Amino acid sequence: MKEVEAFRPQFLAGRQVVVSGGTSGIGLALAQGFAEAGARVLAAGSSESRLAAAMAGATDRLMFDRLDVRDATEVSDFFSKLDRLDVLVNCQGVARPDAEWDEETFLDVIDINLSSAMRLSRAAFPLLKASGGSIVNVASMLSYLADETVPAYTASKTGIVGLTRAQAHKYGRDGVRVNAIAPGYHRTDMTRALWSVAESEAKISERSALKRWGTTEDLVGPVLFLCSPAAAFVTGITLPVDGGYHVG
Repeated sequence: MKEVEAFRPQFLAGRQVVVSGGTSGIGLALAQGFAEAGARVLAAGSSESRLAAAMAGATDRLMFDRLDVRDATEVSDFFSKLDRLDVLVNCQGVARPDAEWDEETFLDVIDINLSSAMRLSRAAFPLLKASGGSIVNVASMLSYLADETVPAYTASKTGIVGLTRAQAHKYGRDGVRVNAIAPGYHRTDMTRALWSVAESEAKISERSALKRWGTTEDLVGPVLFLCSPAAAFVTGITLPVDGGYHVG
């Protein structure tokens, strides 16, 4: 059964994957996971410092490139250079606590976190249609909850859930599946201010059903599953990967 074969070693051998926002944090962990499963991965980001640091870990299956997801021309040119694509992971995202109540900052965060997922998916679609590929968008536990310090982040990640559903129906007729994951509290640079303080670290751990913070590696398996033949009839869903936090 091809569904069972999806769990063999190197089951993504021969597949081409793009991970946007893949030069640090969750995106980098996902890019490394795809490479370990046998895929050739192109991880992209716009931060020169993060790109330089990530490139130190480049291999023949894991490569890095610069991409500003806000620039439609740059996005189009990026995908035009590819001859094949099996998976697109939209992991690009930023949060600007408190500053997001300023309209200019609000709109910039919405563009990076939400509009760019539409922008990249449209540019990648012809290649994904040809391969019968899939898209994974990255939402958040704030797709279900609220944080008054990050209104744009909260709104954009809620929007990712709706965009994923719409894309699943739009692209499904052409054999392209679209799903999302919704990470919770994982130890990344974005959440460092919380997990580096004992009181807030413990408070978040206690609300989790598993009584711990997530790691970036906790997200790799769910994403690989969603892109595998084992999930061939799964599309339009957002899978929480938060240790039970949002239902706590």
